[in-house]
Amino acid sequence: MKKFICMLLAMAFLASGAASCASEGFSVAAKGAVLIDAASGRVLFGQNENARYPMASTTKIMTALLALENCALDEEVTASENANGVPGTSIYLGVGETLTMEQMLYGLLLRSGNDAAVAIAEHVSGSVADFAALMNKRAVELDADAHYENPHGLDADGHEASALALARIFRQAMQNEDFRRITGTKQTTIPWIGNEFSRVLTNKNRLLTTYEGATGGKTGYTSDAGRCLVFSAKREGMELIGVVLSCPSWFEEAERMLDYGFENYHLKTPLVSGQTACETAVWDGMAGTVAAVAETDLCAAVGNGETWRVEYDFPGGVHAPVAAGQAIGTATLYVENAPVAETKLLAAQSVERRDLASALKRLLTRWALLFQS
Repeated sequence: MKKFICMLLAMAFLASGAASCASEGFSVAAKGAVLIDAASGRVLFGQNENARYPMASTTKIMTALLALENCALDEEVTASENANGVPGTSIYLGVGETLTMEQMLYGLLLRSGNDAAVAIAEHVSGSVADFAALMNKRAVELDADAHYENPHGLDADGHEASALALARIFRQAMQNEDFRRITGTKQTTIPWIGNEFSRVLTNKNRLLTTYEGATGGKTGYTSDAGRCLVFSAKREGMELIGVVLSCPSWFEEAERMLDYGFENYHLKTPLVSGQTACETAVWDGMAGTVAAVAETDLCAAVGNGETWRVEYDFPGGVHAPVAAGQAIGTATLYVENAPVAETKLLAAQSVERRDLASALKRLLTRWALLFQS
């Protein structure tokens, strides 16, 4: 269908010279790495970001996301023998021990409990194998190049992901307020059934303590994967998400990547939710135009010196009748001529169709008002 362009917003900042934020020359000591803008998902820095590597316990981001998408926080989760017997990092669940899903998630994301991962997987899907299938299905939905064999990340053939895939999965998870709250918790206490003491869980992501604005993340380590880290931080309204895979100096490199992002990029928000973007013509309407408002914020990280613009697009034009709140077009933010973010444009008011029935209705309404006066 032929596109009808309402207008091209000539708001681009045309800075002199090439963009100063170009990542040429910047690298990190990791096999795979990526830094993205949380608002739009735009890649700001990449290093083998599309290559798959073992991901260790960063696996548990997907485990937590699926738990939150399929369960309530107060659901009771009971540990089976399978959960009790899983090797590696543990919160020492006893067979038959029951915790709420929220408490299991704290054990999963802060302590990185492999037993909590299995208990959650069996609760959601009935078995680890079925849960892994659900993980892989969700990865496809998120356009994330990841393959899961288990919910915890212990080494297994084919269990691997790209840095970009993990960034996209974490970006989705951070849109869930419960996930954001849990991953950003430095320390908490949960019950330890049958034990004199409670479990004190300390987050393994030390960036929460050492890096200003850190908002969350997940550590991981196995002999095959090496040190892996997914991390995020927010400053002056801009949140960045990063990933390093097989990275010996994981926290140091994460800080370097975040510093790079905050020094070279800033958040640009041409439109906020509910803001009038423009007016567009209405075909066959009782009114000739209708105001178009942004459904959500239109924003993305823009590099120092990069050019940007917004395009408003109303495919096929807008035809009456139009209902207030109806989606009538899109607004797209372009940076360096590449689309990076989009929001729907909604009609700010209703517009009746111009026909004989509408004209008679308006005439009768006016007559009625006249006689009432």
